[in-house]
Amino acid sequence: MCKHVLNAQASIRAPCCKKWFDCPECHSEVSDHALRKTTEMVFACKKCKKVFRKDMSDYSEEDEYCPHCDNKYVLDAKMPELGIGIEGEDLRVDSRLIKDERIKQGKQLTSIFDVDGSDLLG
Repeated sequence: MCKHVLNAQASIRAPCCKKWFDCPECHSEVSDHALRKTTEMVFACKKCKKVFRKDMSDYSEEDEYCPHCDNKYVLDAKMPELGIGIEGEDLRVDSRLIKDERIKQGKQLTSIFDVDGSDLLG
């Protein structure tokens, strides 16, 4: 699992040391040499686990897909970033995240404007 690119869809084989890595940064972290440049890259699809070669000098839009399972392995990289958020289900399915427990749920509310919150104000 790559800590640099969160949505890596394929692994690459380094042409210099013949080891598999998820990204060039992973190679530079564990190796004592630079990644050698080449025109032919060897990839391993993470979906179907099959290996294939691509000629990078003649690379087109069709080459962004695995030839075995049609998984698109060339995606915009999602890099790890700090942030605070709430993870949960779709609010239309599970609305417990936005439900105010201080309000008694005796009557059915149809809108947020139906709530009398005058006693909740400071």
